[in-house]
Amino acid sequence: MSNHLKWIANEFPVTLLMVGVELAKKGLFGEGTNGRDTALAQTGRRTTRLGLRPFTIDTEAGRREWRQMLLALEQRVVLTDKHPGMLADELSDYLFARSTGHIGSLMTLINRSCQRAVRTGAERLDQELMDRVKNDEASEAARLELQAALEKKRLTSRPRPRSRRSA
Repeated sequence: MSNHLKWIANEFPVTLLMVGVELAKKGLFGEGTNGRDTALAQTGRRTTRLGLRPFTIDTEAGRREWRQMLLALEQRVVLTDKHPGMLADELSDYLFARSTGHIGSLMTLINRSCQRAVRTGAERLDQELMDRVKNDEASEAARLELQAALEKKRLTSRPRPRSRRSA
């Protein structure tokens, strides 16, 4: 694999992006040597690993980050009856519980829900429609405890309103 990636990088003016789970543990950056022979690990010398952690809502900064993600997604949803705040205001806690803060789970849920909204003619996203959409197994398995905490207001995904200070 290393030789193939090296050839592509040398022949074409491209940036290669590899996506996966626990790539280092699977030996991708060490050509399968599991760190035993680092002199042979050319891929590890040619790549930069970037991590993507789940969103969290246990801090104000985390809640603001979650809201910014939902606002960005709202702009990209193409449904006739979408409106500002549809995701970030009306569905924030619900979406966090359904995705457990993982971007892949969130995107799967949004994509499948948009498809259902178009097929059914609803042309908007709401909890009633989304309750009929299945999501990935990992997020569905972890959902119940998180959903209960959000419903009992022990936890929230919504940031506090920023106070207005006079300059």
